[in-house]
Amino acid sequence: MEFILITGRTMHQGETIHQKCSEEYMKACAICEMNPEDMKEMGVKEGDVVRVSSEAGEVDVYVKPCEGLDRGVVFIPMGPWANAVIPAGTDSTGMPSFKGIRVRIEKSDGMVLRADELVMRYAYD
Repeated sequence: MEFILITGRTMHQGETIHQKCSEEYMKACAICEMNPEDMKEMGVKEGDVVRVSSEAGEVDVYVKPCEGLDRGVVFIPMGPWANAVIPAGTDSTGMPSFKGIRVRIEKSDGMVLRADELVMRYAYD
């Protein structure tokens, strides 16, 4: 299914930012929050792995319901998992766009990588 991705900082991400290889950081950031109705339509439940793909790349993350998101919009906290699907920069500022990114999401049999594993994967791609 097609979605619009927004990214941003969260309190939980901020609490664990200095422990980027910890399980706590992964639980706080390796997630894709989604409207529960979109989850139902996709046939996924909390904790399932989904693949988020954009023109910039793809990443496997855990899906989590969020009542506050409109249908068709998903949220990933800033961090290595969001960075995997964010385009490198804009023409005018050179700054990446962290909001309004078109993504495709599908259920995945893949594994959610730890932050260090994800960084190493992209370092040598």
